Amino acid sequence: MTEDIKAALSRSRDTLLADAVGAAALAILLVGGLGLPHLI
Repeated sequence: MTEDIKAALSRSRDTLLADAVGAAALAILLVGGLGLPHLI
């Protein structure tokens, strides 16, 4: 099973990086959106 996980990670390294950047952007938007009413 660990060999399968390692193989999947090595095949999709570029995609994982893009997904991580997208997830970080969504988290920033969520925190910003939730904090915005407190600023107004």
